[in-house]
Amino acid sequence: MMNVLPAAAERLKRKWRQKLIRSLPGQVVIQVTDKCNAACPQCGMRISSDFTRKSLAREDVFKIIDAAGDRGVKAISFTGGEPLLVLDDLCAYMDRAGENGIPFIRTGTNGFLFRGSPKPGFRDRIGKLARQVAATPVRNFWISLDSCDSKIHERMRGFKGIVEGIEKALPIFHDEGLYPSANLGINRNLGGDLTRNLDPRDYSDPKDYEQALYKAYSKGFSKFYKKVIELGFTIANACYPMSVDPDQEDLEAVYAATCSENIVRFSQKEKKMIFKALKDTIPSFREKIRIFTPLASLDALIREYGGKTASSFPCQGGLNYHFIDSQTGNTFPCGYRGGENFGKYWHLNGKTRDLQPDCRLCDWECFRDPSELAGPVLDLFSSPLGLVKKTARDPLGVKTWARDLLYYRACGYFNGRSAPDYRRMSRV
Repeated sequence: MMNVLPAAAERLKRKWRQKLIRSLPGQVVIQVTDKCNAACPQCGMRISSDFTRKSLAREDVFKIIDAAGDRGVKAISFTGGEPLLVLDDLCAYMDRAGENGIPFIRTGTNGFLFRGSPKPGFRDRIGKLARQVAATPVRNFWISLDSCDSKIHERMRGFKGIVEGIEKALPIFHDEGLYPSANLGINRNLGGDLTRNLDPRDYSDPKDYEQALYKAYSKGFSKFYKKVIELGFTIANACYPMSVDPDQEDLEAVYAATCSENIVRFSQKEKKMIFKALKDTIPSFREKIRIFTPLASLDALIREYGGKTASSFPCQGGLNYHFIDSQTGNTFPCGYRGGENFGKYWHLNGKTRDLQPDCRLCDWECFRDPSELAGPVLDLFSSPLGLVKKTARDPLGVKTWARDLLYYRACGYFNGRSAPDYRRMSRV
């Protein structure tokens, strides 16, 4: 009898947790194509990569979207490759998502269409693009920017003059009621010369290198935020390094937006200092631009890479969040757990939601950030004692999480169809 009661309590706890997970707003990331025309050194889909490119069939994407609507999914992202290479299909997908009642619809671009801004007809061409995208129910439209140094970014992407084009394009998008986000993929070039020339071999003491790294990335992030504000962006997001740990390659990436190049490969100690630099920089800019990156997630990553294992909330990938790749059209828990193939999304039943969330293997912010924000809510109802213990161990962490939520509310939950309310943001 003594053993039966704890077992029954555990089953009840798991039942409540699964019920709560099902009530969370689900998310699907669909890689509509892996075709790309950019030269990004940090991405395996760059134009020089030699593999057979594929795009999902329109009929299959419609079936995925319809299934997502039936499952009550609230967020859907259409990614690439370069999504705007299949612009007409992309707009049809976003329309279909809207018809299914999915409110959080996202997509973006590497910016290739913003080339040639000094040439005649640029404003008309971008105006047509902005009207076509804004006519869909898309909520957030991102534009990639890899460095605070325009020349470095343009060399990385292989698109000369696109930063000037972005600056000229943003007011055109704003006139159409769409406020694009600046999307930074954290890499060694983000701070220009501040960060790209750092080498641990130049330091006799590893601690000195870590401090130099922290200072350089703090300045680099600051310069980046100043740059995107200067360009006219009103929203910014940071993608955590799209690579696996150099010392532990136990993930099988199915999403090729990663590579083995040094530009995005960081040791655990380097990641800790970079995430700390980002966390310490963001508060200075939160009232000047809507920054999606939650400090609670950065806190968790800093603790994790500082040796405090399982200090973050586990990822919901495979439970409430899924990734569909363009090569097979199949479903995976995320872009990095390619060994777990769930098959076609429209054939999924509730079984994947019965999995236990325990994955912390990667830093894919698309899934890790919302998982971290939802974690305390799940624990509040399914493991209140555990949440009390966690709060006692880390009261500042809970305070950071609560302030994140207040800031998100002040930012209108990053609605890219509305201008920012800077007065409201400054009060948080």
